[in-house]
Amino acid sequence: MGAFTESMGRLIDEFAKLPGIGRRTAERLAYHVLSSREEGAIGLALAIRDVVRRTKECAACFNAAEAERCSICSDSRRDQSVVWVVEEVKDLIALEKTGEVTGVYHVLKGRISPMAGKGPEDLTIDNLLKRIRKQKVKEVVLATNPDLEGDMTSQYIVEKLKGSQVKLSRIARGIPQGSSIEYANKAILTDAITGRQEVEG
Repeated sequence: MGAFTESMGRLIDEFAKLPGIGRRTAERLAYHVLSSREEGAIGLALAIRDVVRRTKECAACFNAAEAERCSICSDSRRDQSVVWVVEEVKDLIALEKTGEVTGVYHVLKGRISPMAGKGPEDLTIDNLLKRIRKQKVKEVVLATNPDLEGDMTSQYIVEKLKGSQVKLSRIARGIPQGSSIEYANKAILTDAITGRQEVEG
C-alpha cells in the first residue's frame, strides 16, 4: 500500500510540476493543503481556477490582463509615448516594483535564442514596430536582460528602428552581466532605470 492516498499523490505530482518545486517541497505543500480548513483549501483551488480562466494577454503590450487592455496600458497617468521593452511579464513586474517607470511596457514573450531555435518571428517584435508607428512613441527603452541573448534581441530592435525619429535607450549596467532582471533587487533596478543610456540607431 502506498504512503499517500490517490488524491494526495495526484496533488503532490501537480505541485512537483511547478518550477523550483522539488518532490519534498511538493509533499509539504500538499500536507499544508490537507491540514488547512476546507474554506482555505477551496479558496486556493478557486484562485487557481480563476487566474487560468480569466487571465489573457493585453491587446496592446502582451502583459497579463483580465480585460482587453492591462491596468498599466489603461492608466491615463502613464506616459504612452515611452515604451519599456522587456522579455517576460516577470521582468515587467520587477521593474514596476521600483516605482520609477512612468511609461508603458511591451512584453516580447522571450528573446532571440538561436540555440533554442527562437528567432525574431517567434517574439512580439512586429507588434512592437506596428505599435511605434501607430502611436506617438518618442522613446523606446530596451530593458532586456544583460546577457548575450538579451543584447542580441536589443540589437535586432535597434536595427529595425534605424532611421526612425524614436529615441532609443538601454537600461544602465547596474545589473551584472549574465544575470536576470527578475532577480535584481530594487536598488540595482532603480539605478539601472535612472541611469539608462541612449543607444545609437
